[in-house]
Amino acid sequence: MHHCELRDDGSVIGKQQYRYDGREFMYLDVEKATYYPVMAEAQITTQRWNSEDVKMGEIAKNYLEGICVKNLKRYIMYGREDLERRVQPGVKVTHRESGKVTKLHCQVYGFHPRAVDVKWMKNGEDEVPPFETTNVLPNPDGTYQIRVSAEVTPKDGDSYSCYVDHSSLEEPLLVQWEPPHGFLWLWILSLVMFIILVLASVIAGVILSKSKYQK
Repeated sequence: MHHCELRDDGSVIGKQQYRYDGREFMYLDVEKATYYPVMAEAQITTQRWNSEDVKMGEIAKNYLEGICVKNLKRYIMYGREDLERRVQPGVKVTHRESGKVTKLHCQVYGFHPRAVDVKWMKNGEDEVPPFETTNVLPNPDGTYQIRVSAEVTPKDGDSYSCYVDHSSLEEPLLVQWEPPHGFLWLWILSLVMFIILVLASVIAGVILSKSKYQK
């Protein structure tokens, strides 16, 4: 494995290492242009590569700090349009009932570049642990998508929002989940039925008490 890195200050970092059978075999100290063995089996190879006749370390150093960086700059130029492309994400929040639990889904789609931060928030402050998170998946047009789901038990006064932070946004998005009217009416109906049952029990108890008293 070898790579070169060009930093913002113009400095260059190079690295080269070899592995054998899944284990590190030897590596190059780029500054000293010298190879060092990591396992005993690499000693003969490093001695030969570091010898005055071969000087493989200097060849690798020249490549990592010269040709590799030159190629890297060319690749950056070729891919600049894609690297600098910024597409704001679309956000859609949905839900699904599962018994007493509500599964909230936040679908974030059509964004570029790939890096994104998505999570569910309760009352705009508390982070809700995710129930399920998909990988960031590519779209045919070169943008990306992701879905983050959470399981909650909504209570009166609580609000839930999907938080999305992306480099294309001036500030993070906070898209609130709005419970559908049917969900609210179901909650109200359940409360009314509970009250009716309680009142019926109280009335039945009063009637039974009067009947026993009259006897």
